[in-house]
Amino acid sequence: MTAALVHTTHERGITTLTLDSPHNRNALSATLVHELADTLKQCGKDGHVRAVVLTHTGNTFSAGADLRDPPKPKALVALLRQIIKLRKPVVARVTGHVRAGGLGLLGACDIAAASHTATFAFTEVRIGVAPAVISLPLTHRVDPRALARYYLTGETFDATEAARIGLLTTAGDNADVDEVLAPILDGLRRAAPWALTETKQLLTTKVLEAFDEDAGYLTSVSSRLFASAEAREGMTAFLERRDPPWVL
Repeated sequence: MTAALVHTTHERGITTLTLDSPHNRNALSATLVHELADTLKQCGKDGHVRAVVLTHTGNTFSAGADLRDPPKPKALVALLRQIIKLRKPVVARVTGHVRAGGLGLLGACDIAAASHTATFAFTEVRIGVAPAVISLPLTHRVDPRALARYYLTGETFDATEAARIGLLTTAGDNADVDEVLAPILDGLRRAAPWALTETKQLLTTKVLEAFDEDAGYLTSVSSRLFASAEAREGMTAFLERRDPPWVL
């Protein structure tokens, strides 16, 4: 049997989902996206789950789309929408690097916390594509000027900057991320379950409206770009660990 890529643990109302795909740095493969969607569906039905924590093994939360086994754009859209629509709060716990599509997961979560060792980058433009689908949860939650800079340049930035621009809820300076999360999880455990559901719905209405209005267009953009000659060259260069020809 193939080893599971998402592991589940539960403690006092908090279910932790751990991405565990070390061979590709927790990249969003078709398999991982399907597994995570199934596990989230189970969490949504479980009355013992007050909130969900999404975390990872290794030094990378997610390296973005798996270029060898990418999910279909519609499947990624569905996963991001599922996180936002889930009737339980979803909290991202990050202790490593987040790249490209992994930032879509982060943006879909209701609360996101990271350690000072975490780094972030929208690397799509460097391989010849654009952060199309993942912009659905991000444009309503992250500073637009910052998004313009990091979308267009692919620069790497740290957890302090990620918190400043709204990508993260909070970042630990030198503190362990679990120390940062402790009061947040305590607050969720003290909250009435139905009140949490209703409050999350209030917070996510506008984001879900964006999905309904823009998902079709952005999915087509993503599909077109990934099928382009420029993207094929960019992805080949990435896999061969060399610069693509457009680098000056």
